[in-house]
Amino acid sequence: MTRFALTYEFDGTPFQGLQRQKHGPSVQQAIEEALFKVTGEEVTLLSSGRTDAGVHAMAMVSHVDIEKDLTPFRLMEAVNAQLRPNPIGVNRCEIVSEEWHSRFSCIGRRYLYRISNRRAPAALAKNRVWQVVPQLDAEAMHRAAQSLVGLHDFTTFRSTMCQAKDPVKTLDRLDVERVEGLFGPEIHIHAEARSFLHHQVRSMVGCLKLVGQGTWQEERIAEALEARDRQALGMNAPPHGLYFVEAIYPEGQK
Repeated sequence: MTRFALTYEFDGTPFQGLQRQKHGPSVQQAIEEALFKVTGEEVTLLSSGRTDAGVHAMAMVSHVDIEKDLTPFRLMEAVNAQLRPNPIGVNRCEIVSEEWHSRFSCIGRRYLYRISNRRAPAALAKNRVWQVVPQLDAEAMHRAAQSLVGLHDFTTFRSTMCQAKDPVKTLDRLDVERVEGLFGPEIHIHAEARSFLHHQVRSMVGCLKLVGQGTWQEERIAEALEARDRQALGMNAPPHGLYFVEAIYPEGQK
């Protein structure tokens, strides 16, 4: 039995999320079915994170145990061939130790949220950004975001469906910047933590958008956090602007 770590990207638009779902297609299901076609084995894909329906990933990391004798390159090429036409691409495959676990060995996760801040429709970035037409004040959003960095009770910013036992998390980074790119002006929100609550990033982004457009004063973010009440939440950002960017592991692992 060999344990393989897979690093892959996907467009979350046609999926009900990364994890297997009873009510629709998932990224996990697509990869497991591709692995079955390659190996003839029914395997379970275990991942470093979860994503909601419509959320994308740049470098999701998962692992799988396989009995068939395959090199990492051959496995990666075969799985990619079987995944077509699903918008999933495995770009790295490597053998890891039996003790290594994509989820439990992970010490950090990074997310990016993209807001297209222009009037013209985001034709090429459809389903990949949240389009907000009024100009947003990225500097005010960044200042307000700093009140969320650190160890806090994030009850206000967690889904009512969140299964985490404890709402207390340490947010290591929440930076907001305005970027002038190929697709016009965008607001990028960078979030990093060891782990996140369900909908935490989208909830934080939704409230920061209210600050950026002047609906909320900057201090309202800290007040919402202190309330520890979901009723204090301003809004949830839609899923299609969110990207899982990176799973971080201790140096020398994986």
